[in-house]
Amino acid sequence: MKIVLSTTYLGPVSYYSKLLAYPEVFIEQHEHYLKQTYRNRCIIAGPEGQQALTIPIVRNDPSHSEVRDIEISDHGNWRHQHWQALLTAYDNSPYFEYYADEIRPFYEKKWKFLLDFNEALREKIDELVDIQSQINLTDHYFQSSEADDYRNLISPKSIKTDCLFKTVPYYQVFEEKYGFIPNLSIVDLLFNMGPESLLVLRDGFCESVQKVCE
Repeated sequence: MKIVLSTTYLGPVSYYSKLLAYPEVFIEQHEHYLKQTYRNRCIIAGPEGQQALTIPIVRNDPSHSEVRDIEISDHGNWRHQHWQALLTAYDNSPYFEYYADEIRPFYEKKWKFLLDFNEALREKIDELVDIQSQINLTDHYFQSSEADDYRNLISPKSIKTDCLFKTVPYYQVFEEKYGFIPNLSIVDLLFNMGPESLLVLRDGFCESVQKVCE
């Protein structure tokens, strides 16, 4: 039982529920880069509601850019802006202070490649949440027949239903103002629920409906 996923920047809860559920996970590094996806964007909940944080990138060859070759741009002082956004959104959450020192260093170091940054950050999140699946980068472009293919289904633009995910509500800082907002970045879950994040991810995986959706 294995799955192939795109790389993500602090991907959504649905993404991490699959990292937890599948014993073997492949992160695609040979696909062509797609704009306006979770590959360089995450969505958090701040004082003004949902907020997208986007990493600026450099495409040296726009017509043929594999994800592994995408470089990060320093445009707009994005590292400082993203950390300040996380601080503003989650400083009053139950577990921000507990995890902040683990996450902050990723915004204090320059990374050349988007994939390297994403995967280092994912490994840290996996450690904090206690996700222990075997996760590897692909050594070739995976065909859909090689694994359950969710590379493009977990996307802010997808109109298809993610049949392996169900929303499990949890405490959110601004829930009283905006109501519960589902499937935000994993950091929303981590900062709000701490060690209980693992239970939310486990309960959010719908293996029982997989065959119905195929």
